[in-house]
Amino acid sequence: MWKNEYKSPRYRSSDFDTPVIFYEYEEQSGPLPGQKEKKVLFKCLAKIEGIWLKDLERAKQNGTLSEATIIIRNPIGTYTPTNKHFLSVEVGIYQNDRYNIKHVQPDVKDPDFINIVAAVST
Repeated sequence: MWKNEYKSPRYRSSDFDTPVIFYEYEEQSGPLPGQKEKKVLFKCLAKIEGIWLKDLERAKQNGTLSEATIIIRNPIGTYTPTNKHFLSVEVGIYQNDRYNIKHVQPDVKDPDFINIVAAVST
């Protein structure tokens, strides 16, 4: 028989308290190599997942300095993150770093959220 029980949501609104900005970059003009911010694509509040051992192992395999798993609400047509975009986290130890998006996937358990794996761009 079916039980009528309340299941608490996987994420609470208070979990999404970290401001994140998504950027598009362009090549710098002149003889020096590098990139500069072209324009801001999207701003939102996100949840930064804690670092797991699997994240550290993946970072070592990819040869990156640091990786972060970021969860955002699905902006449904307003913005679609891709691996050609960069992001910055505007709080704490992440504040001075720019992250290159490595992988984007919808949350398997709840399609209202998107999981983003990003690595520090050098």
